[in-house]
Amino acid sequence: MTKNTKTVLLLLFIAVLIAVVPVAALKGAGFGGSDDAGSAMVEEIQEGYEPWFTPVLETALGGELPGEVESLIFCIQTGIGVGVIAFFMGRFVERKKWMDKQGGEDAPDR
Repeated sequence: MTKNTKTVLLLLFIAVLIAVVPVAALKGAGFGGSDDAGSAMVEEIQEGYEPWFTPVLETALGGELPGEVESLIFCIQTGIGVGVIAFFMGRFVERKKWMDKQGGEDAPDR
């Protein structure tokens, strides 16, 4: 077994441990969103607090969004963000290659 193979297997094992250990250690734990945790904390600090606005989509639809729709919107937002970041990273890499090519022998060695 080569050194690279051992390194890859070790990193895969560590990744599996990172994913499995918290789930096994937190049996019966409730997983809620940060919105729920924030609302609970505000209610704990100041009882009877009423929010001063409602979300735009909840107002337009006349009720709370289903969880699947919220997940869809979040995934679309994530995809757009990743696309923008990847586009600019690709542009920077290609610009660097193009500048090194234009410089010819004047380009610094790496």
